[in-house]
Amino acid sequence: MAGDDCHPLASCHLRAQSETSMPRARTALTIAGSDSGGGAGIQADLKTFSARGVFGTSAITAITAQNTQGVQAVSVVSPAMITAQIGSVLGDIPPDAIKIGMLADVPVIDAVADALADYRGPLVLDPVMVAKSGDALLAATARESLRTRLLPLAALLTPNLPEAACLLGTGEAASVEEAERQGRALLRLGPRAVLMKGGHGSGPDCVDLLVTSETSLRFTAPRIETPHTHGTGCTLSSAIAAELALGHDLVAAIGRAHDWLHHAIRAGAGLGIGRGHGPVHHFHGIWG
Repeated sequence: MAGDDCHPLASCHLRAQSETSMPRARTALTIAGSDSGGGAGIQADLKTFSARGVFGTSAITAITAQNTQGVQAVSVVSPAMITAQIGSVLGDIPPDAIKIGMLADVPVIDAVADALADYRGPLVLDPVMVAKSGDALLAATARESLRTRLLPLAALLTPNLPEAACLLGTGEAASVEEAERQGRALLRLGPRAVLMKGGHGSGPDCVDLLVTSETSLRFTAPRIETPHTHGTGCTLSSAIAAELALGHDLVAAIGRAHDWLHHAIRAGAGLGIGRGHGPVHHFHGIWG
């Protein structure tokens, strides 16, 4: 019958065909652990992607029972499931950038490295080792695997001062000059650039130092005295990944992310979340 030509499924098929020719949203993938308190990990990454105008996808490496006061339990996701999650996203929603966070142990690192062997987009690696509360999030035995398997894949490595010291097996940098020397030592392990985060430093200003083979650049903001800094490392690295996904070059991406995080930290005090280290306000430009 002539009416069959107007079947709803036929119109849906036509709409799907036309939609494929439309420009797609920029996308970013986060590979990290889940924070049940919502301030760090996968949750912080997805909030950041959304706040920066990027569609976020995820592959969960571990599930933590966590709040602003600490980590109460950790359950690591199987390597096979991690591989399946990454493959599922790469096969259908190709990311314009990838951020990697908590990896937990050697089998997880191996699974992620293998799954991303053919990825050619920008990859931001945040070497998550210890939670804000002091709880370990990476097995000590996994540090060498992190160095050898994932650092060479990174367009940008974003360690804080304790993480940089752990990766190098040395003491924490006590000055910006020493941070630059450690950043150059980390460059020799394979990443194309290193952002030495200065949140654990001292002084009136927080200085993040970008170190590349050609130069070093400082990104400076007044230090904010606040306990509401849960998830700052996750948030900064995912903000940089989002800016790279949007097409900004590395220096511009870091500058934009650095400025945005500064405002998110300042706004975090107004959230009143939890009784410990509260989160930053990822949506400070939208509500609150």
